[in-house]
Amino acid sequence: MLATIHGSGPHTRAALAEMTGLTKTTVSSLVADLLEAGVVTESGAVRGGERGRPGVAVSLSGHRVATLGLEVNIDYLAACVVDLSRTVRLRRTRQADNRNSDPVRILEELRDLAKEVTVAAEETGLRVIGAALAVPGTVEGGVLRSAPHLGWRDVRVADLVELPFAVDNEANLAALGELWFGSREPDFLYVSGEIGIGAGLVVGGTVFKGTFGLAGELGHVVVVPDGPTCRCGGRGCLEVYAGQDALLGELTSVAELVSRLESGDPRAVAACERAGHALGVALTSAVHLLDPGRIVLGGVYAPLFPWLNGPVSEGLGARLGQMRGTPPALVVSGIGADAAVLGAAGLIIQQLLAEPAQMLGL
Repeated sequence: MLATIHGSGPHTRAALAEMTGLTKTTVSSLVADLLEAGVVTESGAVRGGERGRPGVAVSLSGHRVATLGLEVNIDYLAACVVDLSRTVRLRRTRQADNRNSDPVRILEELRDLAKEVTVAAEETGLRVIGAALAVPGTVEGGVLRSAPHLGWRDVRVADLVELPFAVDNEANLAALGELWFGSREPDFLYVSGEIGIGAGLVVGGTVFKGTFGLAGELGHVVVVPDGPTCRCGGRGCLEVYAGQDALLGELTSVAELVSRLESGDPRAVAACERAGHALGVALTSAVHLLDPGRIVLGGVYAPLFPWLNGPVSEGLGARLGQMRGTPPALVVSGIGADAAVLGAAGLIIQQLLAEPAQMLGL
């Protein structure tokens, strides 16, 4: 019933009984439980009561229950609290150099950040019921198996907080963030441009992870077979040509790069053209293999989209040729760098909708 309210509400109790097939008595009992738990509210009068009389609308409430999204990335830690209406209530980011770092120290810092935003949320009357963590690496059973840029292997991160907890790859959660908070399209290929480059394939509203959870490693698609060595041990990977480090060169931030681009700096423009060319090569292979109708560029690619769009689109169009009539739509993410941490918070919301009794202790 909670999923019905979330998906198509608000509804009267009578309408909920009709839509779910439950008796009116059962619906009233369940609504009372959900009201007490703070996940729904009743307000206003809408048509749909008995004999056409106005009824009281039951709708999802964003006032008392929230979820926590966390992210460890290569150059920052992030946390956000999102209520059940998918409104961001708190957001914190700490810049950090996490390359080749001590996982115990970084996870302690993240735990402190999680406590900070949880306490701040509680002070506004919100109860945080669960958390999820986005990490730039492969995850299996709550264990971060490999994150080359962090220098982490086989790190158990599932014991981070004393809450119902989940952990997943950053690109997968960023794709879900785009699905739930951005375009809301059910099918697309999301490309997460950071220091590393990942991708998440969303099909029918679900992320495809592959047999071993390794699907989407777009950054290690080879674009120049005899190119420079990549951190993964291969040569000529996309990440070497279109990752954040390659784009910035000697610059210190993406904001500085955007400023240079806006002023027409030829070196900055050339860096984006090189990255866009390489990204177009890698995405051509992805399109041939996966046939997405829509490609969403996120992460640092979002603010750089005006300068990447042309080279990437031209590369896709030229290489796809006549095998495909119209290249997939290339669009920019509406949530940019927040995608992964929003996806992490959204993952717990989805768990709540699926198992409200378990998540809320009803």
